[in-house]
Amino acid sequence: MLNLLKNLDRRWIFLAMLLAVSGPILAQRPFPEKPTKLVQDVFDYVENLDEGSNVLLALDYAPSSDGELAPMATALIRHCCLKRHKMFFMTLWPDGLPLLGRNIENILQTEFASLNLKEGVDYVNFGYNPAREVVIIVMGTNLRKMYPRDVNGTDLDEIPLTANISSLQDMKLIINISAGYPGMKEWVQYAASPHNIKLAVGSTAVQAPQAYPYYPNQMLGLLAAIKGGAEYEAALAAKYPQYDDPKFKEGIRRMAPQFWAHLLIIGLIVLGNGIYFAERLQRGRR
Repeated sequence: MLNLLKNLDRRWIFLAMLLAVSGPILAQRPFPEKPTKLVQDVFDYVENLDEGSNVLLALDYAPSSDGELAPMATALIRHCCLKRHKMFFMTLWPDGLPLLGRNIENILQTEFASLNLKEGVDYVNFGYNPAREVVIIVMGTNLRKMYPRDVNGTDLDEIPLTANISSLQDMKLIINISAGYPGMKEWVQYAASPHNIKLAVGSTAVQAPQAYPYYPNQMLGLLAAIKGGAEYEAALAAKYPQYDDPKFKEGIRRMAPQFWAHLLIIGLIVLGNGIYFAERLQRGRR
């Protein structure tokens, strides 16, 4: 038996992973999610802000991280729409610009079409700026030096929503969804800390450990990868029953195959170590 496991064709492992991922997808049986304090703190802050508060949404990620970060971005923007907050979109990643447009079109203009949200009145898209962390540093005191116009080329002074906005200090909350540099760390260092602006962060799984030391002083909460997005969807569904529907729970849907895949990997690690120690025991007896 030991030799059979030791010499197991790796294609059986590939097949097991295929079944672990495809089974939950085909079964469409998600696991229930309960928000952790890190996620619930973000939800509660967005929920308790006065209606019409200024919220900056910095989506600093590329399509390569979209599968991991899109559910949380959708849930956060959806929540801001429900609370009728004023939304300011921007990105420090060049390939993040199409993602801004997609979120605005799919959520603000389509899902919430009944609210008749107007560009320049209820939301504005600043677009992409290539200056990396310098953008954040300068925006802390003078937003127009980095974004004199919106993504359409309209002067900020001519836009009702931005006519009286001068800096990041006019924001009640900054939401940064980050896949790396520039992103979460720079928003903490150059916006949240020096100007005492509330910051909520969504990050990829590999970046999340770098964010934990900033909680709860420099950031009010953290959504980590698909799990964080799923938890925020659960919090949203608990507060707003109309969102207790599978079509609004993409993050929760993606958790089941991830759970079984991780469980299989852990099992294989345990099995591999068991084979190793069993071989050592056999050699010792000889």
